[in-house]
Amino acid sequence: MASSLTKETLGAPAGDTAFFGHPRGLATLFMTEMWERFSYYGMRALLVMYLVSGGADAATGSQGGGLAMTAATATAIYSVYVAMVYLMAMPGGWFGDRVWGARKTVQIASFVIVAGHLCLALPGQIMFFVGLCLIAVGSGLLKANISTMVGHLYTDPKDVRRDGGFTIFYMGINLGAVLAPFVIGFLGEKVNWHLGFGLAAVGMAIGSITFLIGSRGFNKEDDRAPNPLSADEKRAVITKSLVCVAVIAAFYLLVGLTDVFTLTKNWVLVPIILAGLLIPIAVLTKIKRDKDLSGEEQTKMTAFIYFFVAAAVFWMIFDQGASTLSLFGDSKTERNIFGWDMPNTFFQALNPGFIMLLAPVAAAVWLALAKRNREPSTIVKFSIALAVAGASFFVFLVPMNLATDGTKVTMWWLVLIFLMHTVAELCLSPVGLSLTTKMAPAKYASQMMGVFFLAVTAGDSVTGMLAVAEVDLNSPGVVAFEAAAAVVAGVLIWMSRNKVRALMGDVR
Repeated sequence: MASSLTKETLGAPAGDTAFFGHPRGLATLFMTEMWERFSYYGMRALLVMYLVSGGADAATGSQGGGLAMTAATATAIYSVYVAMVYLMAMPGGWFGDRVWGARKTVQIASFVIVAGHLCLALPGQIMFFVGLCLIAVGSGLLKANISTMVGHLYTDPKDVRRDGGFTIFYMGINLGAVLAPFVIGFLGEKVNWHLGFGLAAVGMAIGSITFLIGSRGFNKEDDRAPNPLSADEKRAVITKSLVCVAVIAAFYLLVGLTDVFTLTKNWVLVPIILAGLLIPIAVLTKIKRDKDLSGEEQTKMTAFIYFFVAAAVFWMIFDQGASTLSLFGDSKTERNIFGWDMPNTFFQALNPGFIMLLAPVAAAVWLALAKRNREPSTIVKFSIALAVAGASFFVFLVPMNLATDGTKVTMWWLVLIFLMHTVAELCLSPVGLSLTTKMAPAKYASQMMGVFFLAVTAGDSVTGMLAVAEVDLNSPGVVAFEAAAAVVAGVLIWMSRNKVRALMGDVR
């Protein structure tokens, strides 16, 4: 056992210092992801409010200056944006596996994200959407590869520190996310939207510099593409990419010339949402049918699909925290604390703040149960996550019904809902990240992390489709349906636990 935990085995340079008992490279990845999440969650906290904001309102202190869109359109844009961030994680993983290697991909991605936030800092609808596209592309390139780099720090599959390393990494994500609403959110909501977006660019720039300075602590595997493209494959990829770009450009040029290129008519959103629903299915099908995979890898992929579906249902509810719940909080909650009117964006700090508080507790509980050989299996943890997420929307029905006559309800209802989301997330997200690195076929090392993130794309695409269909996501009927769907999915996954456990083989 001792020899398997040497620094050489972990891929760290000789004489390297440890980071809380983990490889030194984890510190750099922790800080890079923290700043990336700071910029992402800060911007996300502002996004829906900026889209629906119109003229300034002296009575409420609203600054105005947004894009004055409807709540349905704003929710659709937000859902599509989040879906695209995680959809781009798939080609991001592909670039890491086949073109640049994980390390170079992450560095390039950080520059693209900075450019995107700088575009958001400029006024005007065109620059806004250009900025969203750049951030989605950059985040996709970064997400799959930086998580893969964490996995590369632990070259021994039996290294007991792997789950702990991902937990520390996950804490970095939430540290950036908890700070962002208090800084970016406050500045954007109370002073100027574009100053908030500009501060997000500064945060990502710090993360990019941190990655450059600390890059010597990484595994050498991060510098190479494990499955590089051949010359013929490169030519084929370039040709197909140019054809796709030409088809997309021709389509939007056509609808633009025919004067139907508007968000309200959904020519922009619907094709993207459909892609967000169909691409995850196509990717899973392609990998499952890959004849290069061994029988054991094929069996594990079958098990992975169960986890994928469960995660998609979970994220459909969870990601409405910055859209459906944000809109409800802005218009229907009383946020006065001892005479101080709390900014609505501060709600977005609740989930990461609870993560910071409860993640060590969850880790201690799992460890204590493991010592007694009673720790729930991964599939049971996923079932718990779905049940709790569904229950949170059943709770949401209470303040929704209390606020039907224009009465504002106490903000503590939303605090409880975000707490329940956090408990559910701790049962699913860090476990899912670690599980994916252990179940990934060797041929799809970085890409499998991108595949796991496609569950977010699928879940948010469902929300986006409901929004563009002008379904009122703040109506009790829709909320009750989503809540019931999550609970039922949790029960079905739990009932399949023995079958899934057998398919997972030696992975636990």
